[in-house]
Amino acid sequence: MLDLNDVYYFVQVVEHKGITAAAHALDVPKSSLSRRILALEATLDARLIQRTSRRFVVTDVGEAFYKHAVAMLVEAEAAESVVRQRTAEPSGTIRMTCSVAFAQLALAELIPKFMAEYPRVRIVQHATNRHVDPLQEGFDLCLRAHSTPLPDSTLVQRYLATTPWHLFAGPAYLKRKGVPRSPADLADHDGVALGGGHDTHAWRLHDSPDAQRAEVIPFEPKLLSDDMATLKVAACQSVGIVALPGYVGQSEVKTGQLVRVLPQWTAGVATISLLMPSRRGLLPSVRAFVDFLVERVPIAVQC
Repeated sequence: MLDLNDVYYFVQVVEHKGITAAAHALDVPKSSLSRRILALEATLDARLIQRTSRRFVVTDVGEAFYKHAVAMLVEAEAAESVVRQRTAEPSGTIRMTCSVAFAQLALAELIPKFMAEYPRVRIVQHATNRHVDPLQEGFDLCLRAHSTPLPDSTLVQRYLATTPWHLFAGPAYLKRKGVPRSPADLADHDGVALGGGHDTHAWRLHDSPDAQRAEVIPFEPKLLSDDMATLKVAACQSVGIVALPGYVGQSEVKTGQLVRVLPQWTAGVATISLLMPSRRGLLPSVRAFVDFLVERVPIAVQC
């Protein structure tokens, strides 16, 4: 590969019509400049300049190389300008991925607020319940909710928030089936659940005042779905009791569409983490979005 500095010095020598004049204009020793031109010719295995004590002549191949060299330096300057502009002000495209539920129920209102603050930023959001490797698939960041520690990897992991899961049911359902007074009462109730058709299901409850006190109540779901929004609607329409992150059901609790079941007990705790390929070289747009999420996500998921 050519040394771009050597190409730059060659262009300066041609434009100043000699090594002496170019060395004076660049304020570099003439001997150093001469060595750079010789190194370039050696790399190309071609004579670019005919040098004598009286004459300075650019060869035919030197003239051809000069035209391309000038274009090369213009492109290099343009490339540098693009990077400096990007690093000076948040702009450009951010590619991020998260689960469908988190996109719908936590980020739907946050992302427009971020874009209002940074109008030059464009966001491409990929909402999927599939496990995504941001490094392999070219994402700047990934948001992931998990109940167990994430596996070790080369990805940078940043904690965002912890959110408890609660049991919810529609008021009409509780009127028809009765209000559970203890975890054991759940054995007589219908449930809807997050997961696949081959999973075994149980409500795994912990007493909020006494974290050591736990109950496990197996149940056969009447409805299974990998979509939290569907499960929430089913609970509102009296299909059964559902375990959801607290923030997912809190607005329906406020409007009376859902009721907290066994409010003393939690149905699990989820951690929300942000994954990035690297901390180094983050564009200002990505860094600004990360800072925004660190500040706003804990507020969005509190309950």
